[in-house]
Amino acid sequence: MRQVLAFGDVLDAADQLSAEDQQELIAILQRRLADAGRERLLASINQSRREFAAGLCKPTTPEEIMREALSCTECFYLPTPTHQ
Repeated sequence: MRQVLAFGDVLDAADQLSAEDQQELIAILQRRLADAGRERLLASINQSRREFAAGLCKPTTPEEIMREALSCTECFYLPTPTHQ
């Protein structure tokens, strides 16, 4: 069974490593994050291909995509700048 460590415990353990080992840990974590990102992208691509093969997609122009994206106020959040 895999043991789950608290985030603070992981940070404390990393503090015990030499500077060289900390740099290697950072490199390993960055590679793992990149790998996970590629896996998410691949899953999204495969899902899109399945939807296309099932006829769930329709041809559209970039202008139509932008018009739809910009008209959807609930689709994304753009913070407004605050000036003081």
